[in-house]
Amino acid sequence: MRIHARLKAALTIPLLMLALVAGAIVAKADDKVTIQIDGAAVPYYLPLYVAQKEGYFKEQGLEVEFLYANAADILNNVAAGNVQFGFPNGDAVISARANGIPVKVVHSTYQRGIGAVLFKNSSGIKSPADLVGKKVAVTSYGSPNYIQLQVMLSQAGKSIDDVKVEIVGTGAILDALKSDQVDAIVFSMLRYYALKAEGVDVGMIASDDFLPSHGNVLVTSESYLASNPQQVKGFIAALDKALKHIVEGDVQKDVQMAIADYAPTFAPQEKVVTEIIKEVFIKTLWQSEDTQKSGFGYGNIAAWQKTIDMAAEYKAIPEEFPAADLVVEKPSGL
Repeated sequence: MRIHARLKAALTIPLLMLALVAGAIVAKADDKVTIQIDGAAVPYYLPLYVAQKEGYFKEQGLEVEFLYANAADILNNVAAGNVQFGFPNGDAVISARANGIPVKVVHSTYQRGIGAVLFKNSSGIKSPADLVGKKVAVTSYGSPNYIQLQVMLSQAGKSIDDVKVEIVGTGAILDALKSDQVDAIVFSMLRYYALKAEGVDVGMIASDDFLPSHGNVLVTSESYLASNPQQVKGFIAALDKALKHIVEGDVQKDVQMAIADYAPTFAPQEKVVTEIIKEVFIKTLWQSEDTQKSGFGYGNIAAWQKTIDMAAEYKAIPEEFPAADLVVEKPSGL
C-alpha cells in the first residue's frame, strides 16, 4: 500500500506541474490599446468610461488607455499607428478621408450631429427663414456649423448673404448670445440645456434636420483593422455593452461615476449632465430607427454620403468620395 501511495504521488506531482505549465502557456496578457478622444475629459464620453469601469474592455482581452487631443491630431495619429483608435467628430473624419488619410469609421456611435441654432425666444426666431437680417455667430468660416447654416438658409430659399454673420470664439459665443450681442449662434445643442439651467429662455433648431451629420464616432486605421480584426471587434463589443448598460440602467449613478473618476470639474453640473444624457444622448444621439433594427453604431451609408456630398458642394473638402469607403455599415458584422 505504501509503495502504491508513493507511486501515485510520484505520478501526480509531474502531472500537476504539467497542468500549471500548460495553464501559463494558455494564459494571455490583455492587449494594450490606446484611444485618443476629441477635446478633453467630459462626462458625455460616458460609454467609454462605463466600458472601462465595468470591465467590459477587459472581458474582451483589452487594456485600454485614454488620451485626449483635437480631432485633426487624432486622425493623423490613428493613420500613423501612434494610437489604435480615435473618437473624433464625424465632420473631421470626412475631411481627413477626403485629404487622403486612410481612416475607417468602424462604429457610428453618434447617429446625429449635435450642431444647432440657439436663440432667445424673445427674438421671434422659429425657423431658418427667420434668421434673415439677424446677427448670427459661428466660431469660424471653416467650421461645420457654418456649412450647416448655409444649408439651412438654402433650404429656406435664402442665402448666407441674407444674414449678418459674426465670428465669435468658442469661449465667448455663449456670452455673445446671453448679452444680446448677436441674435443667434450656431453651436452645440448641448449648450441649450446649459443655458436653460442658467434661466435663459432659449430656443433651438437642430442642424441635423437639414443636413445629416455625426458627432463622435469610433475610428481606426485601415491597416489596423486588417491586421487586428479581433481587437477591433472586441472594442466594439465592449462599447456596445456599455451603451446598453447606460440605456437600460441608472443614468445618474453612471454620471456620478464619470464625474468622480474622469471629469471632476463637472461636479456642480451633475444634474444638467444627467438630463442631457437622458434627453439627448439616449433618445437621439446613441439610438435611432437604424440602431433599433441593426444595433448600436450602425453606419447609414446614404446619410453619410449626403454629408460628404454637401461638404464637397460647399468647398469644405476637395471632392466627394464614396461613403462606403469610409464607413462600416454594420459594426457587429465585422
